[in-house]
Amino acid sequence: MIPVARPLVGTEEAEAVLQVLASGQLAQGERVMAFEQQFAKLCHVQEAVAVSSGTAALYLALLAHGIGAGDEVITTAFSFVATANAILHAGARPVFVDIDPETYTLDSSFLEAALTPRTRAILPVHLYGHPCDMRRLLPFARKHGLALIEDACQAHGAQIDGVPVGSFGTGCFSFYATKNMTTGEGGMITTNDPAVAEHARLLRNHGQQIRYYQTSAGYNLRMTEIQAAIGLVQLEKLGHFTRQRITNAAYLTERLRAFVQTPSARPGYRHVYHQYTIQVPGNREEWMRQLRARGIETNVHYPLAIHQQPFYRANTDTYRLIASSDPFSREQSSGDSYLLTTERAAEQVLSLPVHPGLNEEDLLTITKEIAALCV
Repeated sequence: MIPVARPLVGTEEAEAVLQVLASGQLAQGERVMAFEQQFAKLCHVQEAVAVSSGTAALYLALLAHGIGAGDEVITTAFSFVATANAILHAGARPVFVDIDPETYTLDSSFLEAALTPRTRAILPVHLYGHPCDMRRLLPFARKHGLALIEDACQAHGAQIDGVPVGSFGTGCFSFYATKNMTTGEGGMITTNDPAVAEHARLLRNHGQQIRYYQTSAGYNLRMTEIQAAIGLVQLEKLGHFTRQRITNAAYLTERLRAFVQTPSARPGYRHVYHQYTIQVPGNREEWMRQLRARGIETNVHYPLAIHQQPFYRANTDTYRLIASSDPFSREQSSGDSYLLTTERAAEQVLSLPVHPGLNEEDLLTITKEIAALCV
């Protein structure tokens, strides 16, 4: 079976972990600090704050910007549910706008319709590894005095005109096992604002600047030395991983574009292909069954938009929808479905293997079997 995702860890990571175990320093220490410094260089920012997960990064980034009760955050419903949940946990309200049909990222044309006096931040998602439309989002955020918090959990190394994601605003990254680089679990906040970094560091460690002297109600959301040791090794490999993902994606696109809708990238945007996501005609479950029978694992990211999830359907007062169906009446506060492009994508997208562990035979098999299903 060709897996849809696979962590690539080797002897270097194992040796790094053994060194940590031998040192006796397992909790957050010098390796975490070194990982933060190296990741900050990757993103061209002054500060990076390592935390326990990508979800923790999103949550602490919101709190570090002072987002809380009564505030609204413009975001997308086509993402993993952690994006919106972090907003809810901060006490704020997600405002969902529709997505661009080509890149699946937040459609900036809906920003004005979503804006209210309660709007405090925009939280775009660089979905599948393609950067969101930061050329329009950044000036909009500056004009209206909004925090810009980038969900870059799937976009390590992605860029726009050579500028890395995670540097346009406050970046949030995940190092979950199947991400473009991994620490098993873990996350990172990136920023050029020292106050945001200081606040996030305080919150991740029980609100302590000095041990046993608590100045705020913080949390235990630290990264371990073991995770950081793995991360330092993975960071050295990220360039190779990224180039291979882009090469694999180009191979797939060249051979599949005649049969299915393949991913696209805006000019000047570096897509790092955390997922290689196509849209398939007909019955998606049958496609998945047929491909699995032919030795190819697939997955759906995501079969339900966030506002379609059972929790959100049952709690419609916790969010707002900016409908794309009627340009003269976009604002909706009910659980009805109005994000047409989002909902269509959720019904049709299918992710294929694209990870750097694939060989030429794997790629040939994927393209050959998909072509066979289309004739």
